[in-house]
Amino acid sequence: MSLPTTEAFPDDPDPDAPARRRRARRLLAPLEADERVATLDSLARRASPTFDFFLFSALSAALFCVGLWFDSPVLLILGAIFAPLMAPAVGLSFGTVIGSFKFFGRSLAGLLVGSLLVFAVGAAGGLITQWFTPLGVEQAYLHARISWINFLVLAVGAIFTAATMAQPERSPAAPSVALAYSLYLPLTIAGYGLTSGIPDLYPDGLVLFAIHLAWAVVLGTLILAILGFRPMSLFGYTLGAVVILLGVVLLVGFGAFGAVLGVFGEPVAVPTFTPTLTSTLTPVPPTPTYTLTPVPPTATLTPTLTPTLTPSPTFTSSPTPLPVYARINAPEENGGAFLRALPGFDADAVTTLTNGTLVQILPDGVEVDGYFWVHVIVVSSRLEGWVLQDLIQVSTPEPQW
Repeated sequence: MSLPTTEAFPDDPDPDAPARRRRARRLLAPLEADERVATLDSLARRASPTFDFFLFSALSAALFCVGLWFDSPVLLILGAIFAPLMAPAVGLSFGTVIGSFKFFGRSLAGLLVGSLLVFAVGAAGGLITQWFTPLGVEQAYLHARISWINFLVLAVGAIFTAATMAQPERSPAAPSVALAYSLYLPLTIAGYGLTSGIPDLYPDGLVLFAIHLAWAVVLGTLILAILGFRPMSLFGYTLGAVVILLGVVLLVGFGAFGAVLGVFGEPVAVPTFTPTLTSTLTPVPPTPTYTLTPVPPTATLTPTLTPTLTPSPTFTSSPTPLPVYARINAPEENGGAFLRALPGFDADAVTTLTNGTLVQILPDGVEVDGYFWVHVIVVSSRLEGWVLQDLIQVSTPEPQW
């Protein structure tokens, strides 16, 4: 009786498979067609938004609102760290580069839902300012405009997030923080400005978000095309051309070339935040200072002769100057004035003083760049700093500024 023979199989049918897998891990994009299809399937799953994406989008927007209220850049960075992986934004680039309208539409829908949630949380944070005055608005205005630094952070986030997502074994968490900082922060500022009533924040933050989103897709598409991904049909080239054209139109239409290039290296904002100096104070004429001249004593003759006349001492009066007080009286659209550590618009703001705040004026005022700055002490908190003269109203007349 003969037994059937068993066919032997080698342990590794492809002896080059381990080496090829190691080589593929070192590449930025797969070179073979089957590997590229597997990569696209993996990217489609990673780019699809989940519940965690929406949850951490709301949490990131809430931290952004806290950072805007405290005017703290550190809290803004913390909000970007807690942001979710911006896979749907990169999914737009993948949908564009491979020409998949279905992939592009699914990623766009997920990103829009997350963006609406961020905008709503920002609007809720702005409502708090109706009862509690924020500690400052400089960070809000700073991140509602385009500058070299903002555009560089956007480019780094978009390029490296797209490049690392092309490799399923690598995590794009670190560059995704930069991408979330460039996209979610302006959108939070737009909602924050809509309900807080702070001028220019709502429209300009929304415009900046649209410009950043369009160019994030454009930069991601270009880097993926460089890595070897190509459209699968003629319609794919049409989709890529439309996205690139949209980014260029947004950038040129809102004058962002001047915003990015700046003037002599100084960034020009989409909203240029320059304080409007509206003088509403009536000049107070100087009060004359009277110098008391003591009258010398008149000698009284008496019939009794004294051998030596002792002169009476003469007292010189030294009047003590009265403290000069004033109140903050800025235009209604500003609502207050910055108390700065040093005189000048470039100095750091110590705090924001609302209209009606009582301050004591110190005598050492200076003039910087054509504007006169007054050295003051806040009566309620004893904070010391400098305020623009045109934004205060003197309650105690002072002979000279």
